[in-house]
Amino acid sequence: MIKKVFKIIYLASTFPVLKTCRLPMQQNPSKNPLRWIPSTWFAMGLPNLILGGTVVSLLYKGMGYTDSQIALWTSLIILPWSFKPIWGPFMELYKTKKFYIYFSQFSCALLLALSALTLYSEDFFSYSIALFFITAFFGATQDIAADGLYLQELNAKQQAQFVGWQGTFYNVAKLFSNGGMVYLAGVLIPLLGSKQSWAIVLLIYASVMLLLGLYNRVMLPDTPSAVAKGNKKEVLRTLADVMVSFFAKKNVLWGILFIMLYRFAEGQAIKIMPLFLKAEKSVGGLGLNEATVGLLTGVYGTAAFVVGSLLAGYFVANKGLTRKTLLVLCAFFNLPFAAYAYLAFTQATAPWVVGLAISVEHLGYGFGFIGLILFIMQQLAPGRYQMAHYAFGSALTYFGFTLASMMSGAISDALGYQQFFLWVMLCTVPAFVVSWLVPLHKTNSDQ
Repeated sequence: MIKKVFKIIYLASTFPVLKTCRLPMQQNPSKNPLRWIPSTWFAMGLPNLILGGTVVSLLYKGMGYTDSQIALWTSLIILPWSFKPIWGPFMELYKTKKFYIYFSQFSCALLLALSALTLYSEDFFSYSIALFFITAFFGATQDIAADGLYLQELNAKQQAQFVGWQGTFYNVAKLFSNGGMVYLAGVLIPLLGSKQSWAIVLLIYASVMLLLGLYNRVMLPDTPSAVAKGNKKEVLRTLADVMVSFFAKKNVLWGILFIMLYRFAEGQAIKIMPLFLKAEKSVGGLGLNEATVGLLTGVYGTAAFVVGSLLAGYFVANKGLTRKTLLVLCAFFNLPFAAYAYLAFTQATAPWVVGLAISVEHLGYGFGFIGLILFIMQQLAPGRYQMAHYAFGSALTYFGFTLASMMSGAISDALGYQQFFLWVMLCTVPAFVVSWLVPLHKTNSDQ
């Protein structure tokens, strides 16, 4: 059945009428990347934020599932982002990057609409998990194609010129999702109930993804693949060489350990945070509704994250990647989780107090995450397959985050929120240890 549905999507997406319905600006879209970069990176953000952010977690929380169930299954459904380097090379053999982008967006639209319908099923949980997992696969596929199109379509100067637009519209998606859709759910739930409210939210997401797919079907540049079609054996050999050469790098095991432990506390704290904010005070939570959570995390949190990222950019540009720099970045990334421990022990619900705590954590996250990106870029990626090894390192960071998230719910249920956030602070210690011990190769800033 699912195979037939996607065949219909494919046939519809290649229908001749769509090819002839060009907007006037389509004459040569590659001349102006701003015609497709904002829409593409906004679309890239939505599946990740829906499935890996607060949306699905709050949806399941509102339906009465435990933190253990929510943390485990919402971590499993985002696994495709950890393994996207595996099937990415094979996408070069068939179709174009443009096709994979808009086809993935159409597919996400259909899957989110079907997920809304499952809310009215007795087997909602199992059906929704399956649909969300497939949505994650298409979300990851969209990411691969969009990153590849960006690198292939733009020259080095343009890549540097428009990289800021990527982050901007990814954060617009975060504002739309956490600040807009979660807030809307909170407004609707007292009026319509949890089931119908979340169904409306998912249908809005589906409609937005459909519109983005239609727009990008017209506006994306039709850049042909850089790999000879049908050369499967060569792709397999290259993929094997990429993986072997990655693990043959000097001190690579230290690098992988750093990646895994740097996000060990974060993967647990971020997964439980929205559940803690939503949980009733009687069980140690703050008892906030979805509207308040959406406003505080979506607006204040996003703004603080952007500020942190900008400050970190200036910091690392002046200091470079040194032992001292890495420890400072690690401190900014991990220590602000103490803000959630403070909230758990005081159960303060004043919006300015909760908003300040969330802002402190998001600012630290935006500042400290640069350390991970810079480490992969300068320590793991350099070499013959720089782009592939960067993608591989990035996938490992997602995998480490996912593993930590999977265990967080069981720990939270066993300890309670107060002890859980103390446990999170204890889990920051390995990040500092590995930041101190991981070998660093010399970079230009060191010389």
